[in-house]
Amino acid sequence: MNKGKIVAFRVYKNKDAVVKNSQAVMNRFVQKFYGQDASSHGGKYRHHKRGLLEDVAHIKLLRGVIILKEIDLEKIVSFLNEYNAEVYIRDIILTPEDEKILNKENQ
Repeated sequence: MNKGKIVAFRVYKNKDAVVKNSQAVMNRFVQKFYGQDASSHGGKYRHHKRGLLEDVAHIKLLRGVIILKEIDLEKIVSFLNEYNAEVYIRDIILTPEDEKILNKENQ
């Protein structure tokens, strides 16, 4: 049985009402963490901004809940800490289906 990690996190828009660019910060988080398709000039030019999770084998269960291999945990938690995210981490036993998905993404 292989073990994995389940990470549940919440990134707050802003705990301080003083900062006006909280939505911009959230947009930057989404771009850097998940990746995002972007276009400019009314859709004339399209490109994809790669996110951290695109290079890490993971299973996204719900918004803010992902399953990872233990070796990738530090990279993800470090990134979330940059955005002062509330993070919860637990050990889990991976199902054979989870193992297939996490191993397939590494190839």
